[in-house]
Amino acid sequence: MKQKIVVTREVFDETLEYLGRHFEVVANQEDRRHSRDELIALLQGAAGAQTSGTDRIDGELLDRCPGLRAVCNTAVGYNNIDLDACTARGVMATNTPGVLDDSVADYTMGLVIATCRRIGEGERYLRAGQWTGTYLKQTLGQDVHGATLGLFGFGRIGQAIAKRARGFDMNILYHSRSRAAAEAERPFDARYVSKEALLREADIVLLILPYTPETHHYGCVEEIAYRKGYIGAKELCMMKRSAVLINMARGGIVDDAALIEALKKKTIWAAGLDVFENEPRLNPGFLALENAVLSPHIASASEPTRKAMAMTAAKNLVAALTGGAPPNLLNPACRERARA
Repeated sequence: MKQKIVVTREVFDETLEYLGRHFEVVANQEDRRHSRDELIALLQGAAGAQTSGTDRIDGELLDRCPGLRAVCNTAVGYNNIDLDACTARGVMATNTPGVLDDSVADYTMGLVIATCRRIGEGERYLRAGQWTGTYLKQTLGQDVHGATLGLFGFGRIGQAIAKRARGFDMNILYHSRSRAAAEAERPFDARYVSKEALLREADIVLLILPYTPETHHYGCVEEIAYRKGYIGAKELCMMKRSAVLINMARGGIVDDAALIEALKKKTIWAAGLDVFENEPRLNPGFLALENAVLSPHIASASEPTRKAMAMTAAKNLVAALTGGAPPNLLNPACRERARA
């Protein structure tokens, strides 16, 4: 008898066909976002789940779904999964690193250009029938070529962005929890600097760092208050008035209310955002700002990349439940407590 697994959100037909060779599959091809109780009910009797970033997997859910032995996220981020809770209960957790690096880097450069050169604003102007001719000071933007790019985060995606930025003759600064190896810096002439120096020197400040309690601004997330932020009012005031902020990481790393105030007051020149606090319920203050370019968390949304993400998660799930080692296991210590 095949083990039951649940695919919590819509995936591609080939992903379901692959999973169906190994498991009894319960799929959500209607792409309905389940409530907490509905998700728990759906997972009853399941040995594994292919999850999305909207599915909160924590100790309470795992205790109410005692059959679960693997949760495989269809995303590189996994802040929706409580790894400690999974490890304590012997549940394997995986993600999909690597397959989306280039697509996210491509999109990032598009968002940089759209923000610096005011592409969205220009299109709205044209569509509204306001364009009657061209003049010297029309829709003046900031140059991308030759600019200083400051990367917060210098992992796989950060380095893929740096590679593209060098094609624009950009100067690369970066800051991360630890300095990268010299061989990682060398191809981009990247220079490691302090957080403060990056904020002061960069023309474009780009966030591609992990979401953690340490990077979330002061507030309440999952009923836990965090006091240490990453980009808030203090940091925004350290940036050049001509600077652009790009957030490709996670909502919450930036204090959105502080950013809206900074954009209103022209403390910084503009922002391009693919992620937001409390998404999809973004702060409505952004909608009134012409100097904010807004994107609905779609940096990885090319068809080949999303197919690869879904299949990577499925292969993780098959490996986890058929005795193999999932290639993207996030919590190897769970094996010591593996559920029978």
